[in-house]
Amino acid sequence: MISSLAIFLILALLAIVAIASIKRIPEGQVYTLRRMGKPAGTLTAGTHFVLPLVERIAHKISITGYTLAVDERLEHATDSAHTLRGRVWWQVLDPERADSVIDRADDLIRLRLRDALETASDDNNGTDLRARNQRIKQTLNGSLRERGVLVTRVELDLAA
Repeated sequence: MISSLAIFLILALLAIVAIASIKRIPEGQVYTLRRMGKPAGTLTAGTHFVLPLVERIAHKISITGYTLAVDERLEHATDSAHTLRGRVWWQVLDPERADSVIDRADDLIRLRLRDALETASDDNNGTDLRARNQRIKQTLNGSLRERGVLVTRVELDLAA
């Protein structure tokens, strides 16, 4: 026969597991879910039930946007060096595609930014700063859209 203490402990353990299984996702965020180590979808704003020991939250992704501060020294093949300063604003449009790169998204954007700068400087025929930043934004979006990321604004200045 099971004692009342054992029944109480079992019920308390079940209550703790049930409470730990309820996830509240705030507005402006999406959580990516893994089931047995494999992608299982996303949880949008609201209250959700996650199976304990089977499912886990992989990433908490803000869909309201991010800002990447840029302050880098760029070396050119012509032995001249410039400092790149400014900001790149970006956001996640497709959390399922962005899940694989969200931890290193800033590094990925910086890498693609260097490529976009080379393209923009090749095209640079006396155009203004705003037009160059627009071309950089378009180039970044062309390479990042497949990852579920969208660059919304670029404000960069290249100083000698």
